[in-house]
Amino acid sequence: MQLTEKHRQYWRKNLNVTAILLVIWFFVTFVVAYFARDLNFSFFGWPFSFWVGAQGALVVYVLIIGFYARYMNRLDIEHGVNEAEE
Repeated sequence: MQLTEKHRQYWRKNLNVTAILLVIWFFVTFVVAYFARDLNFSFFGWPFSFWVGAQGALVVYVLIIGFYARYMNRLDIEHGVNEAEE
């Protein structure tokens, strides 16, 4: 099967958004967690470092998943590969 320019655009956008979201995931998982001990202030009654490790990262992961699902649904519709139309 020969890829058309529309297919190439679809995969380029898909790979770009995936790369950006992976950078965000890496930053939240490793960079913020590594420096969390240095964050010595209270956040909703808990030390901020605990909140980042226990709750904050999970919230960011759910937001990443939600954004990716919505973005890919719109991209599928834009490029005519939406499964809901069939």
